Amino acid sequence: MWDVIQKGGSIMYVIILCSVLALAVTLERIYHLRRARIDTRDFMTKIAATLKRNRATEAIDMCNNTPGPIAHIMKAGILKHDRPKADIREAIEDAGVLEVPRLEKNLGVLATIAHITPLLGLLGTVTGMVRAFQVIQEKATSLYPVNPGDLAGGIWEALITTVAGLSVAIPTFVAYNYLVSRVDGFVLDMEKSATDLLNILTVRGQDYEI
Repeated sequence: MWDVIQKGGSIMYVIILCSVLALAVTLERIYHLRRARIDTRDFMTKIAATLKRNRATEAIDMCNNTPGPIAHIMKAGILKHDRPKADIREAIEDAGVLEVPRLEKNLGVLATIAHITPLLGLLGTVTGMVRAFQVIQEKATSLYPVNPGDLAGGIWEALITTVAGLSVAIPTFVAYNYLVSRVDGFVLDMEKSATDLLNILTVRGQDYEI
């Protein structure tokens, strides 16, 4: 493997660095999103039952003890339970504005790696072919004919970097799309939960006390 990497030239080290970074970001995001995942339906059922009993403090404690962005935006809304609907909505939206970037953290890194590694492979291909043609030019002015062995180094670099770039880009792009779909799922759950909470808190005649 080391021989293959060396034959691929300096571009191979950049591609390997990209692969390590992509793997680290993917594992970190999967871990973070898994920790943030909760049973939204069960959580909202408990929150609704608690608020209907006029126990806003208990509902806030439930949010504090529950991980993830949904609990955070629910807490922001419940803290404004005695305010007009517009204020509650604004509080929830402000909390959501903070939570979404946390869910999307480092996804831009994955997207960048997925886009640049094929280009790095292409760059390695070009530099490899340049080396091969340099050998041809040098041999053309000498008494010795060009043989396949003289071109092997350049061809190796051209082929290996292309394969390496695509081998990193393809799984990185798959991981990026998977994580984006997970984040989109969180955002949809947040929007639905926010709507449910607004409906609960703005029911006419309800009076919640902390």
